[in-house]
Amino acid sequence: MIAAKAVSFGEILSDDFTVYAKQVIANAQAMAKALVSRGYDLISNGTDNHLMLIDLRNKNLTGKKAQETLDKAHITLNKNAVPFDDKSPFVTSGIRIGVPAITTRGMKEADMETVVSMIDKVLMNADDEKVIADVRQDVKTFMQQFPLYPELG
Repeated sequence: MIAAKAVSFGEILSDDFTVYAKQVIANAQAMAKALVSRGYDLISNGTDNHLMLIDLRNKNLTGKKAQETLDKAHITLNKNAVPFDDKSPFVTSGIRIGVPAITTRGMKEADMETVVSMIDKVLMNADDEKVIADVRQDVKTFMQQFPLYPELG
């Protein structure tokens, strides 16, 4: 544990980590802006950190339905309760989206528009298996430019 903490503290002190952390914030803010422009209700109307919480009640979706449907399209996020949620913790009225993983893979602010477009397409067609399958293929194609291990490519 002590060694792991020492390594992580060393990484945090590096210039590379500072650049990465700034990119995470920039990506999160770009994603929040793209979501708001499509009528999604972000708790706090944006973000100052690496994630955002979205209330889906104005879209007539539950967090559970959104999570399960987006998972079919290979887009990963979590259902999450929102303030004054009227649904159980097993269903929820919201979702939580974070950007560190996609930032680590090399995405920038302009890519957030593409990601949000795919999320929106799935959520607005949550019962259309053809649309979900098409987006799943779009995700696969789009992510080829952001390999998990670029040094092995």
